[in-house]
Amino acid sequence: MRRPLIVGNWKMNLNRRQAVELAEAVARGVGANGPADVAVCPPSVYLNAVGAALRGSRVGLGAQNVYHQPDGAFTGELSTAMLKDVGCRFVIVGHSERRHILGETNADVNQKLLAVLATGLTPILCVGEKLEERQSGRTQDVVREHLETGLEGVSTQDAARVVIAYEPVWAIGTGVVASPDQAEEVHADLRMLLASRYNDQTAAGAIIQYGGSVKPDNAAQLLGQKNIDGFLVGGASLKADSFLAIVGAAK
Repeated sequence: MRRPLIVGNWKMNLNRRQAVELAEAVARGVGANGPADVAVCPPSVYLNAVGAALRGSRVGLGAQNVYHQPDGAFTGELSTAMLKDVGCRFVIVGHSERRHILGETNADVNQKLLAVLATGLTPILCVGEKLEERQSGRTQDVVREHLETGLEGVSTQDAARVVIAYEPVWAIGTGVVASPDQAEEVHADLRMLLASRYNDQTAAGAIIQYGGSVKPDNAAQLLGQKNIDGFLVGGASLKADSFLAIVGAAK
């Protein structure tokens, strides 16, 4: 049975003190046992401090981005080895804000995912359509393209280590949430695509998260869907009480 994974993406928010306090509160609230695996992804400048605050807890540390080269003259970038060195377990790749605001291509996302896997970290591969793509009936095509290009060159063995996050762009930070039926439809399609690309076992074991204005009052209904295995949480992860309530919905 798949165990839910709930990840907080703090994006470009908080200062050092706030980040450490939030991490400590989440670690306390999650405790030693619980119904879901949990991680947080702070801004890169606070990874070390947040990692220290989480040490000894069962809350994992993740990064919001990475560069695909192992080292070199790449000013401002971070390698997978650097992220692993400060205690990261997860790395978000292909988030819609990096695709649509910062211009990352499908090829960029694939290079990053391959680098993350090669270092032994867990990539969270984000896929999802914009509003105009949904309105024109292209959701399935866009999601398929993101998934297939993101997983280019990934073996069946490594595919089992990839977390997928479906994030409809029109629902990120807007307060608009895909209905449970809308989200479940895409999640089921993603699982079928994984079965077609790899095998039924890989598809059945894959963790497929939902991301898009997740809040405590809609988390339980979304998690009640057969193919939704957790969340990639944005704004609601910036306050311990709301994030912990989402984690608690996994019960």
